[in-house]
Amino acid sequence: MPSTEVLVFAPLIVLLAYLIFGISGFGSTLIAVPLLAHILPLKFVIPVIVVLDCVGAFSMGFKLRASVWKAEFLPLLPFLVVGLLIGAFVLMNLSTQWLFAGLGIFVVIFGAYYTIDRKSMMRVPRWVGAPLGIIAGITSSAFGVGGPLYVFYFTARGATPDQVRATVPAVFSFTTVARIAIFAGIGLFNTDVLIAAALLLPVMALGMWCGHRLHGRLSRDQAIRFIGGLLLLNGISLLVRAFAT
Repeated sequence: MPSTEVLVFAPLIVLLAYLIFGISGFGSTLIAVPLLAHILPLKFVIPVIVVLDCVGAFSMGFKLRASVWKAEFLPLLPFLVVGLLIGAFVLMNLSTQWLFAGLGIFVVIFGAYYTIDRKSMMRVPRWVGAPLGIIAGITSSAFGVGGPLYVFYFTARGATPDQVRATVPAVFSFTTVARIAIFAGIGLFNTDVLIAAALLLPVMALGMWCGHRLHGRLSRDQAIRFIGGLLLLNGISLLVRAFAT
């Protein structure tokens, strides 16, 4: 029987994570995984969120499919596959302490990045997609988070906010299916993971519905800076937890 802490906070975390996903098109795993990792084992959290992300990404990607930037999305896929395989190896072989440390560093970096009021975005050439795709694949498998890297890349390639909001879920659709296959192959999926994912699906759906309703009514910049501040605090707490044990 899960503890009262898990029963209360896990649904609230998932609701917040997918509300943000519904608003911005990314951020679900970046919010859900670090917060859930404080109350549940990380190697349990990541496959649960992968299942939720798979459903959420396909739902959102289907609705926004007309705006997907295929010219930038498709060339990323081979490099993502390489990264996903490397990341799965890291997840299975790295100690929990170092997984927390790596996740904490990742979250702090992007929390600080989103908190800063950026007036402009540098442009990058297409070849950057190769190393970035591998790195994003690694962080997706090992830590459950890769969305910020996709947002950075597509924005730096000149995508509009609508293209980013549509293309990132398309990437998630691909990576979540790939991760489900990889995680099933290495034994990370079990009955408890599937039951937890099934119980949290209605909460995920409610969060996305609320996010879709709020999209366009809130300032995207303000929402992103709020996400950044939350990530910064959570990343610091993960680092403290990693090095205090």
